[in-house]
Amino acid sequence: MSLGQMLWSRRSIFLGLLLGGPVLLAIALRVVDTLYRSGFQINGARAGGAAIFGMMIWLLYIRFIVPVLGVFYGTSLIADEVDDKTITYLFTRPIPRSAVLLGKYLAYVVCTTLLVLPSVMLVFFLVVSTGGGSVAAAFPSLLRDFAMLAIGLAAYGAVFALVGTRIKRPLIVGLVFAFGWEPAVLLFPGYLKRLTVAYYMQALVTHEMPQDSAVSLLMQVFREVPSVATSLLALAVITGVTLWLAGRAVEHKEYVLEQ
Repeated sequence: MSLGQMLWSRRSIFLGLLLGGPVLLAIALRVVDTLYRSGFQINGARAGGAAIFGMMIWLLYIRFIVPVLGVFYGTSLIADEVDDKTITYLFTRPIPRSAVLLGKYLAYVVCTTLLVLPSVMLVFFLVVSTGGGSVAAAFPSLLRDFAMLAIGLAAYGAVFALVGTRIKRPLIVGLVFAFGWEPAVLLFPGYLKRLTVAYYMQALVTHEMPQDSAVSLLMQVFREVPSVATSLLALAVITGVTLWLAGRAVEHKEYVLEQ
């Protein structure tokens, strides 16, 4: 699947609608801020635009949209070619199979980045200026968010690319991992949380949450995180190792196409 095919596939249309959800929510918040003097409130206090934007980045993008994109695209890098019976055409080319996988993975990173960043930018400009917030003051945090989301997309994509090369029904396994295993182990003390991408992604979230809110209490539960440097190193290792394992799996696996 080339970059053009990824951008214009039916899957991308669905995920484009998914990414439109936060934009519609941001428009609704902007309307509330315009029509009502009290604006958007949390526990009776008016929430600043930067705090609302940070809440949306953490809850909607990091905890939901980025894993969904990783699952849907990462698992399909090889699995879709097998289902469409086109894997033979890819692997008869005079290049290593792992190079084919790497090229498709890089196309995935570019494609998902192109899908996510416009959505985040629209939400930023719609939300941050509400409640008397300053777009200029918050703009550096937007650049950090772009980098953080790109790192998350790369890490989740590599993990689910490995799932797609090893397992027959990778989409189901990927969804269970992203929305079953990861949220569950993050709630409990111990070392299992270090086997998740979400654990290291949390250290990269720099936004302040509204105080005395349900979201801030939820953040306290998930706040046991490593340093930024440790998280960046761990995410780089996760991405590199899982990509290498996926490449090894593709090189040695025999793909039998069902009639």
